[in-house]
Amino acid sequence: MGTHSVTGLLRVLCLVLFWGSQLSQGNVSYDRKAIVINGQRRILFSGSIHYPRSTPEMWEDLIQKAKDGGLDVIETYVFWNVHEPSQGNYNFEGRYDLVRFIKTVQKAGLYAHLRIGPYVCAEWNFGGFPVWLKYVPGISFRTDNEPFKRAMQGFTEKIVGMMKSHNLFESQGGPIILSQIENEYGTQSKLLGAAGYNYMTWAANMAIKTGTGVPWVMCKEDDAPDPVINTCNGFYCDAFSPNKPYKPTIWTETWSGWFNEFGGPTHQRPVEDLAFAVARFIQKGGSFVNYYMYHGGTNFGRSAGGPFITTSYDYDAPLDEYGLIRQPKYGHLKELHRSVKMCEKALVSADPVVTSTGNFQQAHVFTAESGDCAAFLSNYDTKSAARVLFNNMHYNLPPWSISILPDCRNVVFNTAKVGVQTSQMQMLSTNAQMSSWESYDEDISSVDDSSTFIAEGLLEQINVTRDATDYLWYITSVDIGSSESFLRGGELPTLIVQSSGHAVHVFINGQLSGSAFGTRENRRFTYTDKVNMHAGTNKIALLSVAVGLPNVGGHYETWNTGILGPVALHGLDQGKWDLSWQKWTYQVGLRGEAMNLLSPTSTSSVEWMQASLVAQRPQPLTWHKTYFNAPEGDEPLALDMEGMGKGQIWINGQSIGRYWTAYAKGDCNGCSYAGTFRPTKCQLGCGQPTQRWYHVPRTWLKPTQNLLVIFEELGGNPSGISLVKRSVSSVCAEVSEYHPTIKNWQIESYGKPEEFHSPKVHLRCSPGQSISSIKFASFGTPLGTCGSYQQGPCHAPTSYATMEKKCIGKQLCAVTISNANFGQDPCPKVLKRLTVEAVCAPTVSTTVQPNWRG
Repeated sequence: MGTHSVTGLLRVLCLVLFWGSQLSQGNVSYDRKAIVINGQRRILFSGSIHYPRSTPEMWEDLIQKAKDGGLDVIETYVFWNVHEPSQGNYNFEGRYDLVRFIKTVQKAGLYAHLRIGPYVCAEWNFGGFPVWLKYVPGISFRTDNEPFKRAMQGFTEKIVGMMKSHNLFESQGGPIILSQIENEYGTQSKLLGAAGYNYMTWAANMAIKTGTGVPWVMCKEDDAPDPVINTCNGFYCDAFSPNKPYKPTIWTETWSGWFNEFGGPTHQRPVEDLAFAVARFIQKGGSFVNYYMYHGGTNFGRSAGGPFITTSYDYDAPLDEYGLIRQPKYGHLKELHRSVKMCEKALVSADPVVTSTGNFQQAHVFTAESGDCAAFLSNYDTKSAARVLFNNMHYNLPPWSISILPDCRNVVFNTAKVGVQTSQMQMLSTNAQMSSWESYDEDISSVDDSSTFIAEGLLEQINVTRDATDYLWYITSVDIGSSESFLRGGELPTLIVQSSGHAVHVFINGQLSGSAFGTRENRRFTYTDKVNMHAGTNKIALLSVAVGLPNVGGHYETWNTGILGPVALHGLDQGKWDLSWQKWTYQVGLRGEAMNLLSPTSTSSVEWMQASLVAQRPQPLTWHKTYFNAPEGDEPLALDMEGMGKGQIWINGQSIGRYWTAYAKGDCNGCSYAGTFRPTKCQLGCGQPTQRWYHVPRTWLKPTQNLLVIFEELGGNPSGISLVKRSVSSVCAEVSEYHPTIKNWQIESYGKPEEFHSPKVHLRCSPGQSISSIKFASFGTPLGTCGSYQQGPCHAPTSYATMEKKCIGKQLCAVTISNANFGQDPCPKVLKRLTVEAVCAPTVSTTVQPNWRG
């Protein structure tokens, strides 16, 4: 090889080392600035939408709304346990049709990020692992263990092969531009030492060898080996840097909210803080942001993990559990995305120059060789606004905010200034009438010998049930002598039952004596109560109930569930009587489950009791059924379960999920967007049921005679259950007369200064609705928040009349904010704003059909 060729090769190698381009088979690679697609560096916004947490009929609408919200990429985990429920038997049908989901992403013109894992965490049952995996001989999860690695590789290659067979990787012309192996393993890896490092390295190399032609990532894995990209998860990731200077800065989980657990409050992350976190990440050189979740959806069936994770996985996401747009979160993030995209050329071309503009203020300036310039002006003060000087111009920055200047002069967006409307959602009654309820008592007085077995001592629950059901009976008997003191008026004996989770119902001689429950933080709990027994043989039946298997923690496959004791009677004449090691009879599941009472084809197999008797005697462990017709319209539907206790729901044989009217404990004393967010901040719903409404996909319904089956553990009365629809009840908007940002209606006019002086309030009801009344309107200095506005010291008397004239009867309206529109200036020399709350109601005669399907 000649000198000239060697010099040229060295030059190429130097460039590769400098920019860190991954040598990939396809058109996706990366360098230190960004993911590179078809030779172009890209700033990419992504959102998590998990296919099993919605229905296939919802996917297209969800993905289109994500695209309309400014996303480039849809991210999903791959859920091993739903695809291989028993070893070697696969399921990719219905909600588990991964290929259909990815093709729907492709049809929308978006990219996909496939997080294969196959450990997913995700508040999903068993972290996404199939329970059979626990019983593979010699296995140890997520470590340098041959049986585990063999199984994990088999499933990973199965998924990669399936994607390849449909040409879904970008290297084949498909939408998948990134894949992930493992998930949030870094902490566990460090705890395991060499075994953890060896496993992590093996996993990375195994993934690379599958030859997808697109980059692989590992999240929260600081020592991910080349060419795998290590990425960040968290509420904030501006302090994160990849482990090599030639890798891009990727945020795989930008937490849009937080999950809920039964007995806890609802978590809400203010969009001002979320936008601030994203802008802060971008200004530090970040180029890929994925919202976890963008649509959270529903933990149908028994898919919720935790334990104690709710059936709702709403996550305060931009698209709510039902697939409806959550405002202002959706709209404000959409504006953020558009503003950042205006800066893209400068962001991917240069590193920022950072200068201080105050004690808590900075300017990040990106200048490309082409002359493009973009600036981010930040104020980290959590209490005070700041006026900063930049480029010989003054800018006002609210607390805890970042302003984006795509030309280094004009502010087009500030993270703390929300100019889009806020939508108030409401659950409204439907025309669906439940037929008379019928009930069937779960028989606990006698046990079918064919479905039971006897063992000495207390057995771990999952080893017995293999997670085929939430329920396991532990049954034993005790003989009480006729001379016992409590039979002659003395103090009753105390039964103590220690459980490793998650709930237990105690029956003495067929009667419910009491119940006890663990929590997500403390799965182990003790039932302690007086029990009434008679002379002779007494039957003690303990129904242990699982509420989702663990999804996170070191070697969680070894964690125990069920009643592991001790179980003992205290206060007898003989003292303590330990029952732990006597003979116990076990029955897996409920008799109603064995008879398949949840199925439309099996409900006639037992004699059901009529509603009049049910209302008189609500009983624990009771099956209830009724029929209803599907309501008119296209709005999302839910069951209102407020009057019930705890149990499970099926409609036409499909499992809606677990319900539990557990009341939320927490701190719901207000919320400020400014300052570091944590789940303990901005809590809602204290003193109310953690979850009252349970999503019913419309596509699970027939026009008539839909079978609703409830299994109630505690004794709730089903007569109060109703089917409701979720709808926008009112919309609010608030915009200052001289708004400091270019909003949706101005963005096309960017660069026309006159547009800055005529901002507008935009109000939009859902399709099929129109504005029926103006609940509040004030041009001046109004007070309060959406739903509780009040007039302030300055108010234009014509505010209501102006808004009514412009908006009543319309689905959407826009009103220019100017003194002329409101008669005269109500308070000269005061910065005013127009604040409106409008009521949305169904349009009497609509020609516009809603695009929601589910």
